Amino acid sequence: MRFTRTAGATAIALGVLAASGATVAIASPERPGEDAQLQKLYRQAVAEGGRLVVYAGGDKPGQADYLKDAFVKKFPKMKVDIVVDFSKNHDARVDDQVAARHVVADVVHLQTVDDFPRWKKEGVLEKYRPVGWNEVDSRIKDKDGYYTGLFYFAFANVTATKLGSKAPVEAKDFLKPEFRNKLVFTYPNDDDAVLYYFKQLTDKYGFGYLDKLLAQHPKFVRGTQDSSDLVGTGDYVANFGSGGSANGLSQVTLPKTSPWVAWPQTGAILKDAPHKAAAKLYLSWILSKDAQTHDIGTWSARTDVPAPAGRKGIFDYANMNPLGLGEFMSDRTALDRYKARINLYVGDVQGVNPSDPENVLGLRPVNQNGTQG
Repeated sequence: MRFTRTAGATAIALGVLAASGATVAIASPERPGEDAQLQKLYRQAVAEGGRLVVYAGGDKPGQADYLKDAFVKKFPKMKVDIVVDFSKNHDARVDDQVAARHVVADVVHLQTVDDFPRWKKEGVLEKYRPVGWNEVDSRIKDKDGYYTGLFYFAFANVTATKLGSKAPVEAKDFLKPEFRNKLVFTYPNDDDAVLYYFKQLTDKYGFGYLDKLLAQHPKFVRGTQDSSDLVGTGDYVANFGSGGSANGLSQVTLPKTSPWVAWPQTGAILKDAPHKAAAKLYLSWILSKDAQTHDIGTWSARTDVPAPAGRKGIFDYANMNPLGLGEFMSDRTALDRYKARINLYVGDVQGVNPSDPENVLGLRPVNQNGTQG
C-alpha cells in the first residue's frame, strides 16, 4: 500500500508529493537514452498485439489504476488490465497457473517478497533486466535479473485531521483514554505486512501493549484501504498499519520512535507470460527515471531519484528497516506461529475479501471483472 495517492476512487499511496530535484538523464553515444529504449520496446509490444495483464497486490479494486493510467498515457496503443487482489491470493493463482500450464498473467508485483526467490528457484520467472536496472538499489533486486523491487510501500499512522496536534504519533499514544472506541485497524491475521507491524510492537513493548490496545475496543476490518477510509468518518479518528486515504479527512504521519513498516513491492515477468514484449515494456517504464520521479508517488527503487519531499531516504529511518518484512515473511513457520497467537487476541477474520467482494476473480482473471483467460 502507498500513502494518500488517489487511484480512481481509492488511494494507496505514500504522499501526493512527488520527488523533486531530479536531474534529466542524458543519452550517451554508447547507450540510448531511456526514452529511446522505451520507444523501441513499445514498438515491439504493439507488434506483439499491444496487450498486457498485470497482477498487483492490493485490497481494493482500482488501487493500481494510477499506474495503468500513467502507462497508457505514455503508450496509448496498449490495452492494459491490472488485476488487484491480496498478494497471498495472487501468488496462489500464479502457482496454480504454472502447474496447469495456463499462465494468463504477464507481470506480477506483490507484497509477498518471499515468493520471488522461490519462483526463481522453480524456474517460474523470466530473466530480464529492465531499463533503469543498474540504478536500482542492489539490496532489493535479484543479482541474476529475475526480479526487482519497483517502489516502496509503507504503513504508518493515519489520523483524522480534526485531531490537529492531539493526533496520536507514537504507539503509546493510541492507548490514551480519549481514543477508546475510536480506533480502527486491519486484521493483522489477514495481511502479513500488518502482522509484521504488530510483531514489531509486541517485540518492543510486549504482549501487554496488545492487551491495552484491545482494551480500547478498536474495530477490526478486512483490508488496509477500508481501515484507512474509515478514519475521519463517524467516531473513528485513528489507526496504524495502513497507508492513508484520499477522503480528505485524514493524514499520514510517521512515528519518530515506534516501529513502522515499509518494503520494496517486488515485480517480475512470468516465464510463460503470453505477452512478454509488453511485460518488458511495463517493467522498463515503471523503473524509468521519469516514472520513478513523477508516477509512483512514493520512495523510488532507484538510487538516483530523491525521496519524496519532506521525507528522508527509505533506509535512513532508525525505527524502520525496509528489508525487515522480507526477512519476516521468509520464515513461514515462525510467521504462522505468531499469526496463530495473534488470532487468539483479535479473533477470526470476518468479512468478504474487499478486493473481490463479488467473488468473481477465480483462478485466471484477465481483468478486475473476473473474465477468465
